[in-house]
Amino acid sequence: MKFDMPLHELKEYKGTNPKPQDFDEFWGRGLQELSQQSLDYELIPAKFTSRVAECYDLYFTGVGGARIHCQLVRPKNQIGEGPGLVWFHGYHVSSGDWVDKLGYAAEGYTILAMDCRGQGGLSIDNSQVRGTTLKGHIIRGIEEGNPEKLYYRQVFLDTVQAARILFSMEHVDADRVGVYGASQGGALAIVCSALEPKIKKTVAVYPFLSDYKRAWDLDIANSAYEEIHYYFKFIDPNHEREEELFNKLGYIDIQHLAERVKSQVLWAVGMEDQICPPSTQFAAYNKIQSPKQMKVFYEYGHEHIRTFGDKAHSFFSDLLDK
Repeated sequence: MKFDMPLHELKEYKGTNPKPQDFDEFWGRGLQELSQQSLDYELIPAKFTSRVAECYDLYFTGVGGARIHCQLVRPKNQIGEGPGLVWFHGYHVSSGDWVDKLGYAAEGYTILAMDCRGQGGLSIDNSQVRGTTLKGHIIRGIEEGNPEKLYYRQVFLDTVQAARILFSMEHVDADRVGVYGASQGGALAIVCSALEPKIKKTVAVYPFLSDYKRAWDLDIANSAYEEIHYYFKFIDPNHEREEELFNKLGYIDIQHLAERVKSQVLWAVGMEDQICPPSTQFAAYNKIQSPKQMKVFYEYGHEHIRTFGDKAHSFFSDLLDK
């Protein structure tokens, strides 16, 4: 890896982006607000049908009144409680095709795949904030004085609400639930397991939303973090608010939540990843205190990683056992 650190340095790296002094209080308030949210949801039979699974569009009301959509795929003719998985998607897109979930459903998992509010799926982002909404969601709400207006603060709480809804389903064993995602989805998997300690297994593939200052120190103009570049270029070209910006982004930096993770973690990193650079990922991974394993793929970037899907499947398989 020429543009980032060598592996031996990555294994020791603990991050650059500052952590706000009131970080724990910030997320304590968020979880308190979330505790007031109902776990009620609406189920609508999906147009997609399968011989092995029941498929539904599920809607719930998230913090701030947003309408959040998920795909619910559960085994047909299930007897008793089974394991569950919460899936999170990549940046800008959606929870994907129904057929993607059928293999896991056929083995007995119930899958709840959440659409992030205001992205490519059916969830609605109803937040009203000052400042730009162009070029990405990291900086949505950054112009507000109150960091509780940050877009990702709301999405992070949505992940926990989705998990708790899955816990509440009568056919799901709340003690056998895992989370999975890649890129943005990988970040949200880490966040969900950090904020909801009942999660048992976490699979994160090259997570996004970590160590923003380090991403800035690298060439972020062509990465998933490009909106920070655009923020400075068009809104703060003299960097007069640089310290304030990175401190505020610290509230939604997964490296600062990582030490809260209680679940077992399986993480995949591509050493040629210039979209979510390895150092930004190791900043979070190195702070996880629970049982964890990092799979290093030396010739891969931010792309489909051959063989890792099988590894994730095997990692989750313990959830099938009572």
